[in-house]
Amino acid sequence: MKPEGNPHVVVPPGRYPVTVTMADVSDDLTRSHIREAYATILFLPNQEVVRRTLPLLQEGDPVPDVPEGEFIGFPVDAGTACFVDEESVRTCMPDSETWLEALFENDRPDSWFNIMDDPAHIRDGLANIELPLAKHGENIIIVHSGWGDGVYPVVGSFDRRGRLVAVHIDFGVVP
Repeated sequence: MKPEGNPHVVVPPGRYPVTVTMADVSDDLTRSHIREAYATILFLPNQEVVRRTLPLLQEGDPVPDVPEGEFIGFPVDAGTACFVDEESVRTCMPDSETWLEALFENDRPDSWFNIMDDPAHIRDGLANIELPLAKHGENIIIVHSGWGDGVYPVVGSFDRRGRLVAVHIDFGVVP
């Protein structure tokens, strides 16, 4: 997560609910093997009429033709995906040279990985964390990414007028 230059989806400004859909992938469906299947940010509830894969692009990139069944996704490292506002990353994160170790890769209880894995926070595998330099509650939602590291598609839900009403990360857990 660099402050700029990441492929992204432009969404309407505001505060929105995020949900994570869990899937039981155990052979006998005993809930002994649960994975994160989708992460969703919802802009307009109950408005979806169609879904399509969103091509994740950098600012100014042309929209390419993507063959049916293929996608331009985003790479996941450390088995973690997120929803975060680009402007908030730019203004509410510490120096980009130091924040990885300071926020994620340490053994402190306030490490973002430790918070994400704390079942008492929200649930194991999901965290809603205020950004370090936040002045107005700017936050990041981090979640385990289904099967872990890889490249995952982002899917948009659209209403009858073609407005984006939700964004989903599909972790490839449900065929």
